[in-house]
Amino acid sequence: MRKIAFVLALAVVACRPIDTEPDILVEDGGYIDDGGDYGYYDSEGDIEMEVEPTVYRATEPILTDLINTKLEVSFDWAKAQLIGKETLTAKPHFYATDSLILDAKGMEIKSVMLAGKALTYSYDGNFLRILLNKKYTNKENYTLVIDYIAKPNERTTGGSDAITSDKGLYFINNDLKIPGKMPQIWTQGETEASSVWFPTIDQPNIKTKQEIYMTVDAKYTTLANGKLINSTKNANGTRTDYWKQELPHAPYLAMMAVGEFKVVKDTYKRPDGTTMEVNYYVEPEWEENAKAIFGETPKMIGYFSKLLGVEYPWDKYSQIVVRDYVSGAMENTGCVVFGDYVYKNNRELLDGNDNSTIVHELFHHWFGDLVTCESWSNLTLNESFANYSQYLWDEHRHGLDEADYQAEQEANGYFASGAGNGYHNLVWFDYDDKEDMFDAHSYNKGGRILHMLRNYVGDEAFFAALNLYLKSNSFKSAEYNQLRLAMEEVTGEDLNWFFNEWYLDKGHMDLDVSYSIEDENVLRISLDQTYSTAEHYFKMPVNVTIFDNRGATTQRIWIQDQYNTTVDLPTSGTVTGVIFDNQCMLLGDIQEVKNSDWWIAQYYKGTRYGHRRDALMYGTESMSEASNKMIVDALSDKFWDIRLKAIGKTVMLPADMKATVNEQLKNIAANDSVPAVRMAAINRLVTVLPASEAKAFIDQRISTDQAYSVIIGCLSALSKIDADYAMKKAEAFENESSSRMMSGIAGLYARSTDPGKIAYYEKIFAANKLQGYERVTALGAFTYFMSQQEPVQHRKAIAVFENEIKMGGYYSQMFMPRYFEYLIGAMNDKVDVMKQKLEDAKTSGNSNQQAIIQGNITEAEAILAEYQSLNESVAPVEFGE
Repeated sequence: MRKIAFVLALAVVACRPIDTEPDILVEDGGYIDDGGDYGYYDSEGDIEMEVEPTVYRATEPILTDLINTKLEVSFDWAKAQLIGKETLTAKPHFYATDSLILDAKGMEIKSVMLAGKALTYSYDGNFLRILLNKKYTNKENYTLVIDYIAKPNERTTGGSDAITSDKGLYFINNDLKIPGKMPQIWTQGETEASSVWFPTIDQPNIKTKQEIYMTVDAKYTTLANGKLINSTKNANGTRTDYWKQELPHAPYLAMMAVGEFKVVKDTYKRPDGTTMEVNYYVEPEWEENAKAIFGETPKMIGYFSKLLGVEYPWDKYSQIVVRDYVSGAMENTGCVVFGDYVYKNNRELLDGNDNSTIVHELFHHWFGDLVTCESWSNLTLNESFANYSQYLWDEHRHGLDEADYQAEQEANGYFASGAGNGYHNLVWFDYDDKEDMFDAHSYNKGGRILHMLRNYVGDEAFFAALNLYLKSNSFKSAEYNQLRLAMEEVTGEDLNWFFNEWYLDKGHMDLDVSYSIEDENVLRISLDQTYSTAEHYFKMPVNVTIFDNRGATTQRIWIQDQYNTTVDLPTSGTVTGVIFDNQCMLLGDIQEVKNSDWWIAQYYKGTRYGHRRDALMYGTESMSEASNKMIVDALSDKFWDIRLKAIGKTVMLPADMKATVNEQLKNIAANDSVPAVRMAAINRLVTVLPASEAKAFIDQRISTDQAYSVIIGCLSALSKIDADYAMKKAEAFENESSSRMMSGIAGLYARSTDPGKIAYYEKIFAANKLQGYERVTALGAFTYFMSQQEPVQHRKAIAVFENEIKMGGYYSQMFMPRYFEYLIGAMNDKVDVMKQKLEDAKTSGNSNQQAIIQGNITEAEAILAEYQSLNESVAPVEFGE
């Protein structure tokens, strides 16, 4: 799963309470209770021994193998219920048993049958405990038929930072109360919410084949795992679609969706010449944009299949975009779900696409779907690989600089998360809640660790080991040791040291690097480690490149697991530069001390983004003719972020260079291929050009640039020169059907005190086109705008907020209390000011003024009461519950 960036698999039993219901008996006389604890009964049937619960989150025991899950479902849209019939084929895993416990949350169980006869069962709203008709061995299959009704809206739900709701089954606008919002049904199974819509063993180390018969009104399109075998028209105007997946997967990957989606068809051609469906399910208005959004998917499938040496293993690859999604995206087998943030028109795509998320979810189909982490403690086997696939695709499609830049952002995300929330092991056995696993360790840190491992063993060995890992564990679950063993089998090396350091311990390397010339033939490198994030020192090899009379010489040295490591490297003649970690692969806080000349030399001699970025940052700490030249040269660097950073450095250039540089900035602002770089150049020019010239230049860019981010940025810059003119220019973009543009103009108008702008806010919220965080951003802008308005204007605002409470979605609900608190505070301040004015009017004896002020106070207090009432009506939304 890709978490929402603004910033998942199954486990249940470890969190289940022990109760007095019958435990599952196993052949050796032992038992395993609902909490997963193991013990024995004595001859009297009393518990002789019981393992005490610990903080160690072990892999759940597999008592029963699920062989096939067949679902026949229809929907009561008005009640937001699923009417289901499940035919479940299973067998004991090893020990004979006459019992089965299934996860089944918030359902009404109508009956449980086996061979046409009713079985005894108990149901407590979370677990369905079934007494079978006999004791079965692991050589015997049995098939249950369960009739049930799933009622997702009637159960108490929770959520987390990664997945904001665990409702499992979602009916969107099923009462048709929200204009412009397509009614739809979709599911979200991770972490353990598939059991909201069908009884199952909701664990990541369980696998099952799957069939789904979905009966819907004929106007609807359906999607589920596997192939669409057939569609049958029914006499009552409905249609039954039969989806079948013959390859087993974990229950949390089960998925279905219903709605009036348009299906945009694409294909992937396999090496054997056969073709596979690659389809994009979108709302009708986005049909023409679907291939622009998702169109690189077939190339991605082909690239990863070849790179891994394991052909994409599933029946199809479909991607669907849904409303009110509760996370970023989810890798359901063969049918990935995305939130509506991916909807972008051609102009919005100029500012960036979501290919990193598309890649992330695709790669899960090998790492997560084909081979699944056997426990949440081992989530790194799913999410770290998916995270690293983003690097692999960037490296292949856009080059090393882009890959390294994005990797740096991932590492920074991990550093920020660790600094705020603490550090823990990557394979984490003592988490408080399984949802805690979906953090910047499992994703960001894990991806960076895989990159270190790849650089250590080499590309050929790394991908050969991944191939071995996938083939050895296909359609099974795995723990981190199986990855280690695959790496060891290929390389012939014991890698426990690496996995103990990076998988079974916490933190990262904190390293100070310094250099000294000991004599004309020796460069001494001093490496000092500290304990700021870990409780141990790290051991790791790193490549160092020395530039001297020989040219560039690279040597691998070892950082030892101790406070100080000193390494002497031979040199020849004058050392003109040195690059530490020339592969840019170490995960850590690396502080390097070297002179300015060496930093500047690194800019020109370094081959990677990180080399040039550090050179530009540290080589300009003391300005010189050489550093000035480096800044100017960096304005034409091959990589966009170096150009962007160089623009910021131009403020340091001497006056006699600025006229020439300004002309270069104008050229960048008009012609650079990357919107962010163009906008950085524009922002810099605004600070150096005369106001009239800056205004004219910005005006031209607004008229010619196609990227919405540049237009919004230009309008913002223009507002600092001539606010009224900027507001007038913005009016030309009020009808753009772009969530990004709407949010941007909303932010611009927040600076205005013109009550006439309320109409724009009313329009964009009523249109229901704002997506995700852009909607929240626009709502925040509206809140600030209204805080500056007089009480009489707030009647219109109340209608907007009332609408948002009903229709704004999860994030509006989450942020609404903050916005109401801000408005209430602002209104109280206004009331205080008016009350003081009222006292002044009383003192002066001005009765007319008193009446006017008192009327305004009365109106303001009425508005306050309405805001307070609305605030109380917002359902509380908290993460991590």
